[in-house]
Amino acid sequence: MLLPDAVRYATISAAELRTHFLIDNLFTAGRIDRIWCDADRAIIGSAVPIEKPLPLEAVPEMRSAFFCERREIGILNIGNPGAVTVDNKVYAMDNLDCLYVGMGCKDIRFSSQTPEKSARFYLLSYPAHRDYPVTLARRTDAQAVKLGTAATCNSRTIYKFIHPDAMKSCQLVMGFTQLDSGSVWNTMPPHTHLRRSEVYLYFNMAPDVRVFHLMGRPDETRHLVIADQQAVVSPAWSIHAGAGTAAYAFCWGMGGENQAFNDMDALTTGDLI
Repeated sequence: MLLPDAVRYATISAAELRTHFLIDNLFTAGRIDRIWCDADRAIIGSAVPIEKPLPLEAVPEMRSAFFCERREIGILNIGNPGAVTVDNKVYAMDNLDCLYVGMGCKDIRFSSQTPEKSARFYLLSYPAHRDYPVTLARRTDAQAVKLGTAATCNSRTIYKFIHPDAMKSCQLVMGFTQLDSGSVWNTMPPHTHLRRSEVYLYFNMAPDVRVFHLMGRPDETRHLVIADQQAVVSPAWSIHAGAGTAAYAFCWGMGGENQAFNDMDALTTGDLI
């Protein structure tokens, strides 16, 4: 997955915009999907185990003996209860639990508690240069931050999982945001952060709900119409904000030069064109 730069982005069609920035084929029953992206060399993936555990293996393009030889992974379960086994240790994961897997872990397997109600594991991986311990956090363990107001239609709770003050990692920062009922706007006013790219996975959406994800340079904004369990890559030069036809949730993950959550270049709505 090679992303157009900020100049080429302004010239492509809506269909090309979806091809280059949107991932609409995650979460296939009974298999693991992995998409490599040139933005900070992220790998976006999923695992939907049914009858038998699914092993996470390196692909030839990685030139690695095993997936985490030089990588770390954040894993969020957006489905039913399941488990991730890392080097023979089992980590049971309920809905919206998060697992960090550090560099050097060799054998990683995904399973569902019951085949009829499968787990749905979302994976986000970045290169790593040192190892940190495998860490499991329940949804109740996440650092919850309430933001926004009902008056501006963006009342929401940010749940922070992987960050320097909790689940330590090499460069990955990860969590999810849940909008309150009646609120639809996220990340407004918008911002960019040239030190790192970001990946959004939208979920907890009814079949007929859509999110209009805003992206691009502040003076050259475009949008992607996104359905449930689709992901979008946000390069460092792009804003990222959105509005839905109903409340929704999204998993955010970042990788790049630093892990400071508030490292952003703020914009106002008046800056957008």
